[in-house]
Amino acid sequence: MDAPVRHLDQVKLGQLGHSVGFLLRLAQLRAFDDFFSENGPQGLKPGEFSVLWVIARNPGIRQSVLGQRLMIKRAHMTKLIRTMEDAGFVSRRIPDRDRRAVELTLTPAGEHQVEKAAVLFFDYEQSTGAPLDDREQAVLVALLKKYVGLQGEAQG
Repeated sequence: MDAPVRHLDQVKLGQLGHSVGFLLRLAQLRAFDDFFSENGPQGLKPGEFSVLWVIARNPGIRQSVLGQRLMIKRAHMTKLIRTMEDAGFVSRRIPDRDRRAVELTLTPAGEHQVEKAAVLFFDYEQSTGAPLDDREQAVLVALLKKYVGLQGEAQG
C-alpha cells in the first residue's frame, strides 16, 4: 500500500498527465489565475477585451458571427453585448435587409477603451508565457492555432 499523499508534488496523475484536454484546462486555469492577479492588466476581462478587439477589426460584424468565432454561447454573447452597449462601448444596428441580424460597431468611447486596454493586454501577454522561451512560445501558439482551426488566420 502506498503512503498517503501529503504534498502536491507527490500527486500521481498517470495517463491524465498526457491528456490534451486536461492539460489545456490546467493551462487555462493557470493563465486566468495570473491574469486576474495583481500581475495582470487591470480593467477589462479577457472575454470583454476579445469582443471589443474583434469588433474594432471588423466594424459591422454580425453578433452571431462574432459569437461563433469567439465560441461564446448566444445567451452569454447577448448579455455581454448589452453590457458593452450600456457602458457606451458598442453600438448595435439592425440592417434593413435582415431584421433578425445585429451588426456591431465600436463607439468612439469603445475605440478609446480597446486602444487603452490593448497596451495593457499585449504587454501582459508578453510576460504570460514566461516559463517558455521565445521559440517555445511560438511553437505553442502555432500548435494551439492549429488545434482550434486558426492556423491560416490572417493577421490584422
